[in-house]
Amino acid sequence: MQTRRLVLIRHAQAADGPIDVDRPLTEQGLRQAAAIGPWLDRNGLVPGAVLVSPARRAQQTWERAAAPLAPAPTPTVDARVLDNTVEAVLEAVREAPEEARTLVVVGHNPAVRELVEFLDDGQGDPAARRSLDTGFPTCGVAVLDLATPFADVGPGAATLSVFAVPGD
Repeated sequence: MQTRRLVLIRHAQAADGPIDVDRPLTEQGLRQAAAIGPWLDRNGLVPGAVLVSPARRAQQTWERAAAPLAPAPTPTVDARVLDNTVEAVLEAVREAPEEARTLVVVGHNPAVRELVEFLDDGQGDPAARRSLDTGFPTCGVAVLDLATPFADVGPGAATLSVFAVPGD
């Protein structure tokens, strides 16, 4: 079976606000998000499907990231990504379209980092692991290689191949 890739992106830097779900990206966040798309393209990671949190900052992150991609899939806004738990995000991932080879999820900490740790088999790139061990900053991108369909993904079923912060 052809390898699938799960790309977990933490939204770019957001402003403070009285209603968490409505927080927009800062100017720096807009610049960070714009760097993601070219990075995905250069690394052969243009997604076949995208799941995005309904939070404004996550949607703005994907809008900026998707702008230079051709073709960029229309994202699916999924409230489970905003739930910000490993269980909720994993449930959404397991429902990804079978034909997608690369799935991008734009979400939030702590779930994106915890999901990497939950899925990673520990056999990946040591430099990626060291980078991730220092934290999962805004606009961080973790790439996990899967040897199973998204529907079957579970603990230790993926290999962390890349961790980067495009634009840094």
